Amino acid sequence: MITRRSFTWGTAITWFGLTADAASAQDFPARPVTLIVAVQAGTSADACLRALAAATEKHLGRPIIIENRAGASTTLAPQMAARTSADGYTLVQIGRTALRFSLLRKTAYDPAIDFTYIIAVTGYTYGVVVKSDAPWKTFQEFLADAKANPGKITYGTGGPNTNGHILMERIAKQQGIKWVHIPFKGGDATNALLGGHIHAQADPAGWAPQVKAGNLRLLVTGGASRTKSWPTVPTLQETGIDWVASSVYGIAGPKGMDPKIVKVLHEAFRKGMEDPSFIKAIAQFDQELFYLNSADYHDFVIKQIAEEKRLVDELRLKDE
Repeated sequence: MITRRSFTWGTAITWFGLTADAASAQDFPARPVTLIVAVQAGTSADACLRALAAATEKHLGRPIIIENRAGASTTLAPQMAARTSADGYTLVQIGRTALRFSLLRKTAYDPAIDFTYIIAVTGYTYGVVVKSDAPWKTFQEFLADAKANPGKITYGTGGPNTNGHILMERIAKQQGIKWVHIPFKGGDATNALLGGHIHAQADPAGWAPQVKAGNLRLLVTGGASRTKSWPTVPTLQETGIDWVASSVYGIAGPKGMDPKIVKVLHEAFRKGMEDPSFIKAIAQFDQELFYLNSADYHDFVIKQIAEEKRLVDELRLKDE
């Protein structure tokens, strides 16, 4: 039998819990916030997110601590974040590879349901580069040579099933090309290209300094429009490849975050993205702003997951 006293006590506990949650959201943030970055310290995304954190702190009113957790093809960081409290004090960088590899291997998170997506920030510039003295002046010439010489053209990327690898294999399937993928770690693909060990590189803009120095030639970029850094270089779509190769990343938290806390974080990061120091940082690494609010970012991720599933099936990708 439920007594009046037990009912009152239970009601009081429920009321206290709801009141505590409301107070927690109202007082947020009461301590520093941790942002788990899915790549190594010193990489372009790490540098850009550190600049964003420094700019955002001024609007959040608390420090943002960067914690690098690279590994497992960028799935380590989201796996860690998905298991933390949804109180808003632990956030994580989410990129396209984290979505793809959740389809290729068993991960401790489902990107469609295990995160609260807060804000989309920016994205890598992808492109195909060759040596400056290579015979191909345009991407069409490069494709024509690859078609005429199946199995002879080699290209390097940052590893199997990375965005650069997907880009080239999608082009090969569309254009009926057979070329050879050579996976590397870090910036080794750029060094291999400079040394003449491969014919091309398809990666984010780690090759940018060598292009600017005149040692490499950028044939094509993968975005929806031409880049600010190389406005004369055509996009894939302009060269007849009906595909946009983008790799947007943003900031998320565990599922179930209080919408009021999400709003506080979103507004602080949005203002941080407008800070000149952050604009300068992403320009330095040839990235461009890609802002989406919380609702639009969630919808964008869901669409990306569906696209990644199609790519995994179409290209018959396997975890390597």
